[in-house]
Amino acid sequence: MRAAYAGFAVFGAFWGAWGASVPAVRDQAGLSDGELGTALLFVGAGALPAMLLTGRAVDRWGQRVTAVLLLLLGGAGVAVAVTARDFVSLSVGLAVLGASSGAADVAINAAAGSAQRASARPVITRAHGVFSALVVAASLSTGLLRGAGFAVTAPFLLVAVAAGVASIAVLAADRTSRPQPADRGRSPKQGPAVVLRLPPLLVVGGLAALAFAVENAHQSWSAVYLGDVLSAQPAIAAAGPAVFAAVVALTRFAVSALRSAHATVVLIAGAAAAAAGTTVVAIATAVPTALIGLGLAARAPRCYSRRCSPVSPPMSRMPPAVPRRRW
Repeated sequence: MRAAYAGFAVFGAFWGAWGASVPAVRDQAGLSDGELGTALLFVGAGALPAMLLTGRAVDRWGQRVTAVLLLLLGGAGVAVAVTARDFVSLSVGLAVLGASSGAADVAINAAAGSAQRASARPVITRAHGVFSALVVAASLSTGLLRGAGFAVTAPFLLVAVAAGVASIAVLAADRTSRPQPADRGRSPKQGPAVVLRLPPLLVVGGLAALAFAVENAHQSWSAVYLGDVLSAQPAIAAAGPAVFAAVVALTRFAVSALRSAHATVVLIAGAAAAAAGTTVVAIATAVPTALIGLGLAARAPRCYSRRCSPVSPPMSRMPPAVPRRRW
């Protein structure tokens, strides 16, 4: 579990620093909001192919891949902050950043999934809560650094240092969790086959995609919105992603304690709250109102444990963890 939590902590610190730094990066590159929005598309363009390749790399080389990817993510953030001087340089940097982020995302979720199977605890949901908590801390810290006149690179340098520390922790955890020689030849017992129904998967997947789209929009644009539209100072504008992530963290930790009987209620209530919060943000005329809307929007449906899944069997019926399992 240590590797999963360390990875999500760095991931959250990076995206917290990024969310609060978007206005400064935009101004440094001299872009309009339309150009910034176009450049941000390159994050996804870089992430998709990297995500498709990372799973097999983790299967083959284990958490050493996670350690390397966390280092790359920290370095990519610094590189973007240094080189983003126009639309082209920012777009190229964001493509590299997206690849690093997407790959690291898959790797740390794989680590969390392995830990959850081995411990029968809601590690994935709690790890995502750690991510959101670090987004809060990094967003507020970045706002303070910006308000004090530090360079755009300052928060990303701190994240890079944290990524180095986390990588060491991940490598240490990987060495202690490797199977002993006497165990490597044993074939793990296979549990009952899991039958997944396509329609529920499509519904849950579509709802999750919408939730993440809302989350990304608020996380990436809230500081810009508060600064440009509501005339908030940099330190106050950084509170936008921080407030959003704080409520997300509380929601994720709370959801990790729920049983499957409450999953439908959580999903419906969360989706309705997210829609209402997004509407409040859109019509807000003052910073406090916008922050309230962001907090409400952060209650989008979040449930990453099998106990909340309508298509998976109970945890007790799942097969045991298989080291370096082929996908």
